Amino acid sequence: MQQTRFLDRQSPPHILTLVICAGLGALSLNVFLPSLAAMAVHFGTEYHVMQFAVSGYIAGTALLQLVIGPLSDIFGRRRVMIGALLVMLVGTVVCLAAPSVEIFMFGRLLQTTVVAGFVLPRAIIRDTVPMESAASMIAYVTMGMSLIPMVAPTVGGTLNDLFGWEANFVLMLFLGVLTLLLVSADLGETNKTPAASFAAQFKSWPDLFRSRRFWGYALTSTFSSGVFFAFLGGAPFIGTAIYNLTPTMLGVQFFLIAAGYMVGNFIAGRYTKRFGTMTMMISGSVVSLVGIVVTALALLTGIDSATAFFAPLALTGVGNGLTLPSSNAGVVSVRPKLAGSASGLGGAITVGGGAAFSMIAGAVLTPGSGGWPLLAIMAVSTVLAIAASVYVRQVERNEEAAGAQANP
Repeated sequence: MQQTRFLDRQSPPHILTLVICAGLGALSLNVFLPSLAAMAVHFGTEYHVMQFAVSGYIAGTALLQLVIGPLSDIFGRRRVMIGALLVMLVGTVVCLAAPSVEIFMFGRLLQTTVVAGFVLPRAIIRDTVPMESAASMIAYVTMGMSLIPMVAPTVGGTLNDLFGWEANFVLMLFLGVLTLLLVSADLGETNKTPAASFAAQFKSWPDLFRSRRFWGYALTSTFSSGVFFAFLGGAPFIGTAIYNLTPTMLGVQFFLIAAGYMVGNFIAGRYTKRFGTMTMMISGSVVSLVGIVVTALALLTGIDSATAFFAPLALTGVGNGLTLPSSNAGVVSVRPKLAGSASGLGGAITVGGGAAFSMIAGAVLTPGSGGWPLLAIMAVSTVLAIAASVYVRQVERNEEAAGAQANP
């Protein structure tokens, strides 16, 4: 593997650059979550309409990943990343200047291009290292990235209390410009074998769709991420309508689950090579399920407080941190020459499923229901993640056995 030199485009990009690209995407998703109620008041609309700024954004990023991955296989990772950041900055300006909720939502859709910060680092890593090393490196990237969702909602809530919701988008604009400058200076081209055409890339999709391993890894990512996206869709309502938390204190609850995610990423980065991707994926989902069960037991025993509800769910963050690096590495390793397309397609499936979980969680919660519907959705998603991991493990065992018989 070529030695990395910071701010040298002739060498692979520094891991810090990849972390910041991914972190900007996380910031755009969750920094303003504590401000949703205030934004609904500002635009004179209902909370569930304003919540579309989250669920609609997630759905938009899912669709966009279908395009960004293949584009990066054709035109290169560097060009696509820079173009995506430029469009994101335009969208942020639109959100700041929006006179109505409709214009604001248009700006949010433009901001979805920042999803390149999620898609392309995985492909860039796979361009330069093999699968097991890719899983560890993805874990370290996401561990560094997880610092952003740890502090972003807390910072966002504080900015809202001090300056209003607009301050969150000013922050996005400033950090977006800095990220663009860093990418321009440090990110060289890692795709050394560009695809012939856009049509050729889409023609490769049936090959991915026919791969049972691809589906096993993609569904593991989808259902594991579904736990977190359901939390994103339901936690703001539970925190404000049920536990009467201020935006700042609601941001603290997001800090807990993001801190758990960082812990899980660290463990995955340290031990994936030793224990393997399958062990990490299954154990991560089990840890996530434990967190959900602990919260449910607290409610059943009458311990009904914001801390009792949110604190155990930090384990779902740990579980995601263990599972996702390995499942994402698996997605881009099924067909290494299609790393960009696989990353985009797998990401679209994952985020599309996440958008569904987020919208369902936001729709079923009422002041009278408490947190039970959210816990049920998160539990179902976790069990399905375990089933997908077991499925892909069995597929790989069968393929290994068939290979051994063919080549005794």
